[in-house]
Amino acid sequence: MEKKVLITGATGVTGRHAIDKLTELNIPVRALVHRVDDRSKALEEKGVEVVVGNLSDFNLISEILKDIRAAYYLFPIQIPGIIESTAYFAQAALEEGVEAIVNMSQVPARRTSISHGSQNHWVAERVFDRSGVPVTHLKPTFFAEWLLYSIRSIKTQNAISYPFADVAYAPITGEDQGRVIASILANPAPHAGKTYPLYGLEEMTQYQIADMVSEVLGRKITYVPVDIPAFEPTLRNVMGGNDYFTQHILAVAQDCQDGYFSGTNNNVEEITGQKPMSMMDFIVKNKAALL
Repeated sequence: MEKKVLITGATGVTGRHAIDKLTELNIPVRALVHRVDDRSKALEEKGVEVVVGNLSDFNLISEILKDIRAAYYLFPIQIPGIIESTAYFAQAALEEGVEAIVNMSQVPARRTSISHGSQNHWVAERVFDRSGVPVTHLKPTFFAEWLLYSIRSIKTQNAISYPFADVAYAPITGEDQGRVIASILANPAPHAGKTYPLYGLEEMTQYQIADMVSEVLGRKITYVPVDIPAFEPTLRNVMGGNDYFTQHILAVAQDCQDGYFSGTNNNVEEITGQKPMSMMDFIVKNKAALL
């Protein structure tokens, strides 16, 4: 029996695009989802084996890693528990003979981070490094999908409002990250032990992004920067953030202002053979949602 590739976070923006690419390559996939819904049913219709559960259950992790050749690990940033879950995942992968893990971290993850979430990601990387299972760490900058979190304010106020000041960074799409994930899982050996910061096509500020949205929508959209503490009510009341998630986002907003998210490289193109999507192309692709 041919072993499968495991995708966790399978209905999220990176997981579902990784699955799309893997199915194009005729690589069999097992997908971990949090619940049965239209998205999970769509995966089943593609021939994907779907398992329902979460990454905090050691016994479940052991079961879903049986007959798995390589796995993508993504723990939700919205909740605590990544270090314990990573230890479960690493131990189960070792027991089941998993040959490779692709771990989703984040570009500001470091020992000295003021974000509990970012610091925990750094510790989780070290757990994987010591596990004995070959691992590749992915460390993306802010997702291009952050723009879609502003749909309500774009529609009702013609505004985008974030605590990112006027700092430039290169937003990367979930689609591009999915292609990176799938490419590594398809042939993991050359990437074992490596860490890849991932960036989009070019750096830009939120002011420039707002101008692009204005051009695509045909009406003026304004970027309204806010102070970091003033963004907390949006995180809690609009984005439904708990204490852990709110502390993380406020801390990485400071990281953004300090330049931790800035930079560019060619990793996406070198790994996948294709340049990352431009922010303008991403906006055009999502125009209907923004109108």
